[in-house]
Amino acid sequence: MTAASTVSYIYQNRLMYCPACVRIVAGQAPVSQSGGDGEPAEVRPEGRSRLAGAPVTLWTVLREWGRIGCIGFGGPPAHIRLLRQLCVEGRGWLDAREFEDAIAVCNLLPGPASTQLAILCAWRLRGRAGALVGGAAFIVPGLVVILALAVLFVAGSPPLWVLGAGAGAGAAVPAVAVQAGWSLLPPSWRGKASAVRWPAYLAAGLVTAALAGEWVVLVLLGCGAAELAARYRTLKTGGTGGGVRRDRSSYADSNGDRGKLPAIAAAPALMLAAGGGVLASVAWEAFKVGGLSFGGGFVIIPLMQADAVGRYHWMTGGQFLNAVALGQVTPGPVVQTVAAVGYAAAGLAGGLLAAGVAFAPSFLIVLVGGPRFDQVRGDQRARAFLDGAGPAAIGAILGSAVTLTRELSHPWQYLVLAGALVLLLPLRRGGVLTLLGAAAIGVAIALAAGTVSP
Repeated sequence: MTAASTVSYIYQNRLMYCPACVRIVAGQAPVSQSGGDGEPAEVRPEGRSRLAGAPVTLWTVLREWGRIGCIGFGGPPAHIRLLRQLCVEGRGWLDAREFEDAIAVCNLLPGPASTQLAILCAWRLRGRAGALVGGAAFIVPGLVVILALAVLFVAGSPPLWVLGAGAGAGAAVPAVAVQAGWSLLPPSWRGKASAVRWPAYLAAGLVTAALAGEWVVLVLLGCGAAELAARYRTLKTGGTGGGVRRDRSSYADSNGDRGKLPAIAAAPALMLAAGGGVLASVAWEAFKVGGLSFGGGFVIIPLMQADAVGRYHWMTGGQFLNAVALGQVTPGPVVQTVAAVGYAAAGLAGGLLAAGVAFAPSFLIVLVGGPRFDQVRGDQRARAFLDGAGPAAIGAILGSAVTLTRELSHPWQYLVLAGALVLLLPLRRGGVLTLLGAAAIGVAIALAAGTVSP
């Protein structure tokens, strides 16, 4: 078969077109796909995708990541599925292995993993500008919704139907926490480093979350440090996995963006200095949520509850349950719960400040560390730290169910909680639909009895 007939066969049979393969068949030298230093370029110049070869504009990033931000109900599993459908299966911007490695790296980092994954995918396509545009487009839709709902649910005298919806959805929140922690147990146990230390880390996280939520972050860090210490000799002799190839991007190494990073990092500090007082407390709370916690989602619930309800008295236990429920039923990251807490503390300014500070570490981690993420993926010290902090985070998720259940104040709420557990665990129904169903029950009870305490 001649070169011309081979090329014709590829076209007529609609096989995947590969310019390098065609040039080889034609007896020509393949065009190098490496970067300027001879290493493979994972992100092509001018924002072109790796597989499809089509230009990826900032407008495309804004539109597609904004779409996911609007329809991303269901927390991290839904976000990962939507990002995979877009970047791997739909547009071919990333290959499957690259995407799975990105998930693994984000799970090694503190803060909301699905948010970091969204920012990282946008960074791989359009560098730092893409990361900023894509991350904002992913976060803002849910933030607008949760702040609008916070006006109703966290207000001092909400309507009766709002009280009923909040009480109903709040009753199901502990069940959602149990389901979230339970689903993480099998994969964590299969990947355990020690059959003795793993249960100890799990128990430490659970007990701390249930009894002393304000210490959760320190316990997570302590468990990670303990695992590092336990494996010190092995790590010292085995190295850090430095043979992993460094991922490079023509955008990520752009000198023009480096000067912008200090300004991005300083923005929350400037807002904090301008506000002071209660805003300083809101900013610190948000920073602990977004920059010091591993696992995201329900891991940060005991921490926020201890401070927002017990320490600062920004909201009642029932209002906090409402805030957690809002974070579950709105699109976008679950960590947006902190925006409702910030709103309860200092109105709209508090909500915006809390969201900005909570998500700032995720942007900074990708913008500064993106080119080195493959090194993090192969670093055995990072892996060891997560092997200790990971089980503790799962325990904290399960322990949060205990503290959330304590906030239930009406007898009928325990029946709703039992029904939610049945729906989520044996029947495997979705968390969003379960919460909406519980809210509907609460509205019906409140309207029928004229109160949420019949």
